[in-house]
Amino acid sequence: MVTIENHIGKISVSESYLTEIVRHAVCDCFGVADVCSVNTFRSAVSAITGGKLFRRKGVMIRTDSEGGLVIDLHIKVTYGTNISAAVSSITHKVDFTVEEATGIEVHKVNVYVDDMNA
Repeated sequence: MVTIENHIGKISVSESYLTEIVRHAVCDCFGVADVCSVNTFRSAVSAITGGKLFRRKGVMIRTDSEGGLVIDLHIKVTYGTNISAAVSSITHKVDFTVEEATGIEVHKVNVYVDDMNA
């Protein structure tokens, strides 16, 4: 459960709802074939370095010290996709979708391209 307190009041959002919002936003972007499994070592390091960590297939969400969200995405792109344009599109769409649906500010979206669909 992610709980953020702001000028409106207290906002609580379940981790499964938040990750599903992110996964649907990512999968609707041009050039994304699928989301990949999150590396176990990377998720352990993120959990140790700070913040609360939520991990689902391809999506890691944690809160930072300022109360915003940091989202890590592991994706598979289709062959021939302009990766730079796809990553830019994904970061903007995820940022907008999460803030629109939950009212929680997204501070950072990290996109890792782990695989390519031939």
